[in-house]
Amino acid sequence: MRQPGLKTIRVLVVDDSPLIRAWICDALARQPGVTVVGTAASGEEATARTIELAPDVITMDLQMPRSDGFDGIASIMALRPTPILVLTAESVEPNAFRALSLGALDLLPKPATQEQRDFGARLAERLRLLAGTPVIRHVRGKRDRNVAVALQRQPVALVAIAASLGGPRALGQLLKALPVPYPLPVVVVQHMAEGFTAGLTRWLSHEGRREVREAEDGEPLVAGTVLVAPAGKHLTVSREAVHLDDGPPQHGFRPSATPFFHSVAKSFGARACGVVLTGMGDDGALGLKALRDAGGSTIAQDEATCAVFGMPRAAIAAGAVEQVLPLDGIAAALAEVGG
Repeated sequence: MRQPGLKTIRVLVVDDSPLIRAWICDALARQPGVTVVGTAASGEEATARTIELAPDVITMDLQMPRSDGFDGIASIMALRPTPILVLTAESVEPNAFRALSLGALDLLPKPATQEQRDFGARLAERLRLLAGTPVIRHVRGKRDRNVAVALQRQPVALVAIAASLGGPRALGQLLKALPVPYPLPVVVVQHMAEGFTAGLTRWLSHEGRREVREAEDGEPLVAGTVLVAPAGKHLTVSREAVHLDDGPPQHGFRPSATPFFHSVAKSFGARACGVVLTGMGDDGALGLKALRDAGGSTIAQDEATCAVFGMPRAAIAAGAVEQVLPLDGIAAALAEVGG
């Protein structure tokens, strides 16, 4: 379906079920500015079709015979990097987040068939967002270790991290690089569709080799534990605990990094280190500025290692950021403040 003034995005649909492929194609056919240019039934076929058709964005199933979605993602990101949205079941296993570590950008639950019309609109909106995202190859290897300078003014008592698109992969790499045990509590606000946070925390626990949990209202801040805001709830902190609420979305998100960082500034001030990782939009910029104004240490992920540089760019533009570091530099800086 075409609509004047709306750029058409070209989608490749990957699923081994003919019924599901037809269902997704039909749902997208009802949406303006979306064209399905092809389908595939395995990861191997998805790679070939991606090279052949050069789609703007791909929907990817994970559980497929012969060559699964993980194989497809890895091959596509190596041969022709393309934004990939993983469609998976409502009940998310930590294994689904392996797809993000391989280069997929986001996850979306598959709904029941009767929800198809609403699902098509939600799917098209997410695909338009991802289609405009530049996908880069991340070069692994030696980086300048001198970029991670000491941040301490006062002893740091809390690390506060915000992330959005591309965040799970970045968080997995960051937590894996931190010392074990880590002597500070870490609290994370990650923009995530409802139903995925529990799977994310289980995956991060495995990747990061440390305890990562969905935060509960009133839960105390404990050194070495990573608490992640549940999807659909704002998270704020006091000096001793985390707090959840159902307030209206901010910057289009709940949880939002803006009230999160504001509460960190109020409760911890100079004794906190705030970090903004990869993500779309400007959520968290003003809250991180409040933290910096309160004397806290603030870091933004650099463009070269971001999947999407929107949130870090907005924080930098707001004057909220002391240091702009690559992901491994952030890990080194957090190891330093935890020392």
